[in-house]
Amino acid sequence: MKPYRKSPCTADGNYETRRMKILCAHAHFDDYEFVAAGTFELWKRKLGKNLTARVLVCTDGKAGHHFRTREETGRLRIQEQEASARVGGYELEVLRLPDGRIPREACLQVTIPLLAALWKSIRDFEPDYLFCPPLPADPLAGIHVDHVAAAEAIRKVAYMINVPHAFTPEYPSDETVSKPCKVPVIINFYDAYMAGANSHHLAVDVEDAFSKICEMTYCHQSQVAEWIPWVDRHHMAKPASFEDWTKALRERFARQNKELGIDPRRAMELFTVTAWGKIPTFEQLLNDFPSLASGASNLDRLKKQLAKWSGD
Repeated sequence: MKPYRKSPCTADGNYETRRMKILCAHAHFDDYEFVAAGTFELWKRKLGKNLTARVLVCTDGKAGHHFRTREETGRLRIQEQEASARVGGYELEVLRLPDGRIPREACLQVTIPLLAALWKSIRDFEPDYLFCPPLPADPLAGIHVDHVAAAEAIRKVAYMINVPHAFTPEYPSDETVSKPCKVPVIINFYDAYMAGANSHHLAVDVEDAFSKICEMTYCHQSQVAEWIPWVDRHHMAKPASFEDWTKALRERFARQNKELGIDPRRAMELFTVTAWGKIPTFEQLLNDFPSLASGASNLDRLKKQLAKWSGD
């Protein structure tokens, strides 16, 4: 697999490296680390300075705790995400609605202000790939309201990304001068809340980045050492040390892999390509994604799906 995709050869016989931007948009502080951090890390190793990675958090983080106040929890969760960003080397953005407020955790709803804010953030960054939560197709599947709202909002705003006047009432601009905006390939990541209803096209083997994933997730102490063990939704006991946390995270990957029929011995991050945004070619995905595990991916199904969407 090539280290990166290149533009056509120039007159002097040299190639110009293609720069790439990737964005992970999700509901909560720490969601990213559990679903895409390893892939972003391997992508960074593959492209180096030619990659810009950003994480977009869509709620204020104030609800998920049992003994800290809402304000204390919100401040702490931002600090923990900033610590993770320093470890992971990615840009961090916290979504703000047009009036400057951060959407409230546990109450995220698809509203015009939320659509406008996502439209603005995506247009400002212009990612090549946008990763976000999936929408459950099974009504019996478990959900988190914030995850579903984030997924639904991104799906609904996707067509509007290259519509320059879609939200000018919220974000005024010169409506007589417009330029095209890149529409990203939009990809769903695995959602542990949807147990039994997940599927995937692409499996990225992130075993080589496992130690970095452990470091990034461990930055979220208010979650992994306090809230998650107390709320008892993820089969995780309170870790007594970093070594304990490493074992717990390994077990989490194994449970995910078993759910989807993948070898449980290696850490994998799983993704499903959508037609919400730009429809990629099969070859583009194979070339761009780092460390694809072909044996654990559903490439034949993906190839047929892409051909159907593109009309080939």
